[in-house]
Amino acid sequence: MEPIITIKNLSKSYGDKEVLRDINLNVYRGEIIGYIGPNGAGKSTTVKIMLGLIEEYKGEVNILGQDIRKESIEYKRRIGYVPETGDIYENLTAREYLTFIGELYGMEYEEVDEKAERLMELFGIKGVYDSRISSYSKGMRQKVLIISALINDPDILFLDEPLSGMDANSVMVFKEVLGELAKKGKTIFYSSHIMEVVERLSNRIVLINKGQIVADGNMEDLKNSSVEGSLEMIFNELTGFKEHEEIAREIVSVIKREE
Repeated sequence: MEPIITIKNLSKSYGDKEVLRDINLNVYRGEIIGYIGPNGAGKSTTVKIMLGLIEEYKGEVNILGQDIRKESIEYKRRIGYVPETGDIYENLTAREYLTFIGELYGMEYEEVDEKAERLMELFGIKGVYDSRISSYSKGMRQKVLIISALINDPDILFLDEPLSGMDANSVMVFKEVLGELAKKGKTIFYSSHIMEVVERLSNRIVLINKGQIVADGNMEDLKNSSVEGSLEMIFNELTGFKEHEEIAREIVSVIKREE
């Protein structure tokens, strides 16, 4: 099986600071990749390079059979992206915003409008389809961002903390959506700090630390190569962060009032 994403010897530096060091990764159709690591590990940089948002780097990145340095536009029509903190045109209504995004992907207005309205309904926010996004709650805006990422039926979906601000019912629906998309051969690149969600959703987990991949496999693989336990425990062991309990006790002792 040919990989849908191939990364070879990917390195990236900002001045003297090396953010990525010889990343090598093959990703296949139908995989849900949990891409995790501490803050500053290089997760966002990797994703931004794949999205074409960062162009200066060493190494090779091929997506959908294309070297993204040479094919900077065409492959982007087949990907969707939900950023952690997405800029969204607040003065537009959801109808205006989503049809604009769909047309950027080359869709006809009538097609994207019908599709967007139905998705708004399924996410429980059809009633505000013609309201300005500035009036939306954080969770409602997140749903609009998710719809905008799905509207063009992408082959690859990049998700950075996609569940932020969403209600419990919508979270359950979205998790099922990801499973159904994977069954249909869609590839999902999922980045989150919430380990339980990553562990539950992903069929493969890639852990990056200090710009290098330090673990790659399913939960069984990771448990066999590390300590038995949750993904959070494995994460802490492989990244060398073992002071969380001590720090927590110190915080509580600082905030505790004298009686």
